[in-house]
Amino acid sequence: MTSHRHNNESEAGPRDGYLDAARECILDVGWRRTTLTEVARRAGVSRMTIYRAWSDMPALLGDLMTREWGGLVAGQVDLAGAPTPERIADAVTATIEALRGNELFTRIVELDPELILPYLLARRGRSQELIIGVLSGAVAQGQQAGTIRAGAPVAIARGLVLAAHGFVLSAHTMLDTDGRDDAVDAAALDAELRTQIVRSLSR
Repeated sequence: MTSHRHNNESEAGPRDGYLDAARECILDVGWRRTTLTEVARRAGVSRMTIYRAWSDMPALLGDLMTREWGGLVAGQVDLAGAPTPERIADAVTATIEALRGNELFTRIVELDPELILPYLLARRGRSQELIIGVLSGAVAQGQQAGTIRAGAPVAIARGLVLAAHGFVLSAHTMLDTDGRDDAVDAAALDAELRTQIVRSLSR
């Protein structure tokens, strides 16, 4: 694992250095055993420095998740030009695949899955709003270009995010490992999702 420890300010600013330290700690010991004091120790700063940035670990985790998932989306979604159903479907499936392989996301799901539940059952998080914003903008742009069906862009985007939740968190429950002829693997499921997205967005 690549070390992200910082003794002072990182090139992107001190808060990013502190978030790097928190990320490293969560990967090492999980969320429950990560404290602001431990984050400060790993970042090489005083505890009060961290407390001035975040009042508690949930506040820090919110910023960390927003940075992590926002960066992931930015790295997978490139919809320059007129978006088409196929291009949006490719972006969504690529993002889902990247998220399932993200080490921080995987670690949280393995050790502390209850951290994810509020964003599935109670409220939208900043990361979800970011993704919805990107998708709704692409849908609106595609509608103007005549490549995407009519409909409220935000509602369409939220529908796509809801569908994606299952493919991110539950896809493993729908995979076969017994090697039979009709076995379904991750690639087959992702191809099915892509087909569903293309059909739902097509005029």
